[in-house]
Order: sequence, then structure tokens, then C-alpha cells
Amino acid sequence: MDTLERLFRQYHGPIVRYLTRRLGDRDLAEELAQETFVRALRQGPVARERAWLFAVATNLLRDEVRRDARERLRLVRLQEELNAAGPLADEATESDQTAEATAARLREQALAREAVDALAERDRMALLMREEGLDYHEIAAALGLSVGSVGTTLSRARRRLVEVYETLQRARSGVRAAMEGSDVA
Repeated sequence: MDTLERLFRQYHGPIVRYLTRRLGDRDLAEELAQETFVRALRQGPVARERAWLFAVATNLLRDEVRRDARERLRLVRLQEELNAAGPLADEATESDQTAEATAARLREQALAREAVDALAERDRMALLMREEGLDYHEIAAALGLSVGSVGTTLSRARRRLVEVYETLQRARSGVRAAMEGSDVA
């Protein structure tokens, strides 16, 4: 078995999971993982291969997030134009319990992703890499940190993630309560 095949078999799954957690899109994560291994093929053997692969995946992820941010801005502007043109009639809503449970789960996932997105980039990447099982040495190598600072970075990131998630949750609850209150009036 050649080196690339071994790398692919060993690290493809963890890299796809890492990218999926960050992006929320398995197909896009697969594409970025594929590009990671294409770059590994071009690069040839490297020391600390797992850390190197995750560093490459992280760089590709950053590029994708930048592209996505530009696209979102374009869509926000388009939505503003559509809103200026006039409101659309609301479609009939589903009352199916399964649909409501799915919607609640999707809201929670979106809230969690939003909380992760709100973290500083280094904190976010460190958490996601640790979740994929990278050790402190590998995280340090991939993010350009000292090994000693990885624990502090992870601790701060976890604490901040909880704070942001709870803040977003309270804000969403307040918005829902306000909307329900306006429906009653």
C-alpha cells in the first residue's frame, strides 16, 4: 500500500468529520477533504502527517468560509431587494409533530454552529481538531501554537463556547416570546 493510500484510509474519515462539523455540509466537507489529499499527493512525505493534513484542511476551510461569507453578503443584499419589492404570502404551515421535532433539531444544530462560528478562529479550530482526536502536539503543529498553550486555548474555547451558546439561546427565546406576544395582541 502506498503512502497516499495509507494516509487516505487513516485520515479521510476524521478530516471529513472535522470539516463537516465546521461547515455543516457533508458534501462540501468531502470536496475539501479530497483537495487536502490532492495536496498531500503533490507535497510528498511530510513529518507529522496528521497535523500537516489537518493544517491543510484548515487552510482550505478558511478559504471556503471567506467565499461563503461573500456569497452570504450577496444573498442578504438580494433578500433586501426582494423585501423592498413587497412581502410574499405565507404558505400553509405543517402541524405534523415529526416536522416540528425535525425543525427543533435543526434550530438547535444551527444555534450550536452559530456559537462555534462566533469563537475566535484559533479557538474554533483547536476545539474541532481536539474533537477529531488530535493530540496537543498535533494541534500545536497545525495551528502554530506552543504545546503548552494548547490546553489553555482549549479550556478558554470551551468556556467561551458555552457562554456564547447560552447567550444565543436566551436571545432566541426572547425573540420567540416577543413574537408570540405580538401574535396574541
